[in-house]
Amino acid sequence: MAKPIVAIVGRPNVGKSTLFNRLTGGRVAIVEDTPGVTRDRLYRDAEWLGQSFTVVDTGGIEFSGGEDSITNQIRKQAEIAVAEADVILLLVDSRAGLLPQDEEIAAQLRKTSKPVILVVNKVEQFKDNSDLYDFYRLGFEDLVCISAEHGLNTGDLLDLVVSKFPVPPEDETEPDVIKIAVVGRPNVGKSSLVNAILGQERVIVSNIAGTTRDAIDVPFARKNQRYLLIDTAGMRRKGNIAENTERYSVIRALRAVDRSDVVLIVLDATEGVTEQDKRIAGYVHEAGKGAVLVVNKWDLIEKDEKTMHRFDAEIRRQLAFMPYAPTLYVSALTKQRIVKITDLVDFVAEQQVQRISTSVLNEVISEAVQMAPPPSEKGKRLKILYVTQTGIKPPHFVFFVNEPELMHFSYLRYLENKLRENFGFEGTPLKITVRRREEKT
Repeated sequence: MAKPIVAIVGRPNVGKSTLFNRLTGGRVAIVEDTPGVTRDRLYRDAEWLGQSFTVVDTGGIEFSGGEDSITNQIRKQAEIAVAEADVILLLVDSRAGLLPQDEEIAAQLRKTSKPVILVVNKVEQFKDNSDLYDFYRLGFEDLVCISAEHGLNTGDLLDLVVSKFPVPPEDETEPDVIKIAVVGRPNVGKSSLVNAILGQERVIVSNIAGTTRDAIDVPFARKNQRYLLIDTAGMRRKGNIAENTERYSVIRALRAVDRSDVVLIVLDATEGVTEQDKRIAGYVHEAGKGAVLVVNKWDLIEKDEKTMHRFDAEIRRQLAFMPYAPTLYVSALTKQRIVKITDLVDFVAEQQVQRISTSVLNEVISEAVQMAPPPSEKGKRLKILYVTQTGIKPPHFVFFVNEPELMHFSYLRYLENKLRENFGFEGTPLKITVRRREEKT
């Protein structure tokens, strides 16, 4: 089921990023081989009152380049926010007061039926709000005063946000149907790929970036297996449109990814892995979904006997956080290797639901520990008491240890690699939890 999406919109310098970090639990350190290494963090999952949702920081609308530029950027960002979000937070600055730019954005948001909460930031005195009456002129029923920097009143804001979420529809998809999301930037050939998989023109194909505006669900069957193919709107490249819209457009694929079992991440062979590719791949990884890296337009590449090897090496370098995802080099135009896509999807779907008995798990981990004992720290050594699998999609393993803080990231990766060496789990991330358990005496 897709998580609700909360979009924070507003002009620059009103505190959007501060509120974003406040609602989602603070800044995330960027590590080179972890997902989302794209120099900025545009979206992050949050939870409040047991409800999970995704918060998106849209970036500020830059008011430069003349009146036409101002109007155009406001319209683009507001339209995307309206189309994709379940709840929109319009953030304004109490210190600066109501500005014409706020009114321009509000005018666009009032045209939608989506819930809009007016959030007045940088409020220092919550008893006397007489200076805030001007903001009621924007015409929104819900107004909340906060200080994002100090976290004041953000709990009340989250209470209101969660109350605005739509009631999720029941998933009517039958359990034996494999749901496949097709995601990627515009013009990588996603719609052509969907048509090639289906064997008929079921989705409009155009060389104009962004032709596919919404997710399109297409059921089909092959070899007695039923599928639901979810084609999504593409993610625009930098330079093609305004930076602010670029920052926001990533959420077009989020719902489809959340709903899916396996995600086809479509890359353009003529362009290689871009920052946008990393961004969407990072979200797929963090969502715990199965993944296949589909390199399209392979027919346009001049090849020798080492071309595919070089491409694979570069993809692994750029997407170091998902070495488990298999690659497939195809051409939607010539139908090259298209038939292999569903075979690979079937394989990844099987890997996602694989269950390993506790006895076999502990035998493998015990052998791994004997081969490479965990390092000690200040005279203490990590002891792995036992391991068990607690879930699937993705496979979830719980390691019970004496001191969880002694489990170094590099040693955890070593153990994950041993799990993969012994059991496969190709195409799927693994979720590993480390918990304390007292040793038996």
